[in-house]
Amino acid sequence: MRPGSGVISMAVIVSSDLPVRSLRPQLRPETQGNAVIVQASANPGFDNWIAGFRGRAVAQGVNGQVFDRAFRGVTFNPEIVAKDRNQSEFKREIWDYLDSAVSPVRVKNGQEALRRNRRALDRIEAHYGVEKEVVAAVWGMESTYGERLGDLPLIQSLATLAYDGRRGAFFEKQLIAALQILQSGDVTPENMKGSWAGAMGHTQFIPTSYLAYAVDFTGDGKRDIWSDNPTDALASTAAYLKRFGWTKGQPWGVEVRLPRGFSTGSAKSKRMPSQWAAQGVVGVDGRAVRDYGGASIYLPAGLQGPAFMVFDNFGVIKRYNNSDAYAMGVGHLADRIGGGPEVQGAWPRGYNPLSFDERMEMQRRLQRKGFGVEKIDGIIGPNTVNAIRAFQQSVGATPDGLPSQELLALLKRS
Repeated sequence: MRPGSGVISMAVIVSSDLPVRSLRPQLRPETQGNAVIVQASANPGFDNWIAGFRGRAVAQGVNGQVFDRAFRGVTFNPEIVAKDRNQSEFKREIWDYLDSAVSPVRVKNGQEALRRNRRALDRIEAHYGVEKEVVAAVWGMESTYGERLGDLPLIQSLATLAYDGRRGAFFEKQLIAALQILQSGDVTPENMKGSWAGAMGHTQFIPTSYLAYAVDFTGDGKRDIWSDNPTDALASTAAYLKRFGWTKGQPWGVEVRLPRGFSTGSAKSKRMPSQWAAQGVVGVDGRAVRDYGGASIYLPAGLQGPAFMVFDNFGVIKRYNNSDAYAMGVGHLADRIGGGPEVQGAWPRGYNPLSFDERMEMQRRLQRKGFGVEKIDGIIGPNTVNAIRAFQQSVGATPDGLPSQELLALLKRS
């Protein structure tokens, strides 16, 4: 839905794996449809880009009048560019992330939101087979149950990011989709608002996802994900999850206890819960987890923190936002809204994390020692976690995968 981010293990690092090569052709004002209307502004380069983009938009079926109305008063916004540039160094430990994502207030508000919208959510669950608690949890994560839809004019945000060039091809595609949405009549330019990155409505669809998956569940002829009535947005979210394989009745994950000496190398293996139980992996109540389907073991804080047996629905949530932490946040929030317990295991809150520069130094040292770090980028992804564990095993340390100060010191000594 929103631009995805690669996040795993200890840290929630907002980043993007979207293409960075701009596919914008050289500026070429077009006159298809209607005459080009470009308003003079303090940024003539942006104005020229709009003139060239208008032709490309019209070539893809956007009516010239729709374009001109949408771009009336649009100017370049450097604050949006700054936000896009500053994403990569944002970092939080997963327990801090979950403290916020699944706070007591958010759980309580989610239960109240579910009660207020139960009739619509029951109908949505019956139609799409996605539990109402899960849909409510996505709503809570994306817009705090409709409190924070985003108030920036979407065309301006997307045009700024398309012109800026770092991810110009991606944002130009979103901008074309946004214009097509306006042309459909589902929303007016004045009401098409969202986040700085172009996500819209109660559950923060990007324009291309809206075109592909948004539904008119109320039957009023419009796919309205912006209004005070969240029904279309909630149904669209359920439709999206169903499209990517949501299985009703299967949990996203179940907290488990690991046997002494559990090998992290087997965690990613997909096995039935009964097979895991045969190896000593059981629920926190000491019983075998029900056979909901194939599952792997997720260790968001390594062996020092809680462990979870995660099922295919965990991956479906990641299709909404490609982040392990996000998927766990949605899943755990859904459980809590439904009356489920808090995480039972203890998080390693005394853990001493590395700064961005120290994470890069750690990656360089791992790479020099022959452990497979593909990119020196300061992002703790699965490749880096595996390299950390391999190094720890090679020196007889506990292979917990933690990018800690202790790990960096060990790398320096060895």
